[in-house]
Formats: sequence, C-alpha cells, structure tokens
Amino acid sequence: MKNKFAIGMLTLALFGGLTLSVNAQEKKKTEVGKALQHTGKAIDKGAKSVGNKTAEVAVKGTSKVGDKTWKGKMAPDGSDVYINAKNEKYYVNSKGAKIWLKPTEIRTRVEKK
Repeated sequence: MKNKFAIGMLTLALFGGLTLSVNAQEKKKTEVGKALQHTGKAIDKGAKSVGNKTAEVAVKGTSKVGDKTWKGKMAPDGSDVYINAKNEKYYVNSKGAKIWLKPTEIRTRVEKK
C-alpha cells in the first residue's frame, strides 16, 4: 500500500513539474518580447551565414593545398573545379560542401580579353 501511495505522489509531482515547465516556455506577446524574438532570429541568421562562409573558405583552402585546380574549367555555378588523388572532380558550394561533378557538368571557362 505504501509503494502505491509513493508511486502516485511521484506521478503527481512529475505532472506538476511538466505543466510548470510548459508555462515557462510560452512566448511573450508584448512589444519587448516581439523585439527580442526578432533580434534572436536576426542573430541566428547572421550566425548561420558566418558559419557557412567559414566552412566554405576552410574547404576551399584545403582543396587548393591538397588537390589540383583544373585550369580553364569551371563548375555550373562558376567556381573552380578541383581534382583529387582518385581523379574525381568536384567544386565547393556556398555552404562548404564538396559537390561531385559528372563530366557533362564541367564547363569551359571563357577568358576575358
């Protein structure tokens, strides 16, 4: 009987704690709350942008050092094409990911006069 009572009290305490934490997560509807939420979204967007650019620069740097750049050729987005040790061709996108190319996707770079 004592075990059932203890389990019941623990269950009530758990549900009570959950309802308090749910109320604490409610969004503010005041002007200050809206401004804070807007600022948080702007900071998040800026942080993602900086992170993507950092990843792109890091991957391009390692590609220039470790792999060969195919001169006279460009990727579909106009960036450099790199060739790794396995003779695979790729380019680095704006998020810093290596995108592997098919032979039909590689274009000849037009030189400016």
